[in-house]
Amino acid sequence: LDRLIGLAMLVVATAVFTYYTIWTLLMPFVDEDHPLHSLFPPRVWAIRIPVILILLGSAVVGSFLGVVMIRSNRKKAIKAAKAKAEKAR
Repeated sequence: LDRLIGLAMLVVATAVFTYYTIWTLLMPFVDEDHPLHSLFPPRVWAIRIPVILILLGSAVVGSFLGVVMIRSNRKKAIKAAKAKAEKAR
């Protein structure tokens, strides 16, 4: 199952890479009235989509790190409170 999932991810990544490469590197040299242009969004999205994905990915990673740090601090505070309570006895 892992090999099948890995193969599927590789195929999808290759397809996305090929589509994006054709869109950004080859389509500017094709005439505007060519029917091939109907398969691709406007060129301005060739920059917008990666920027949006990078910002979204950064927000997800930053949020994950923030949650991990908050949970870690809570665990340390609970341990410190327990140690202080035992010392007071």
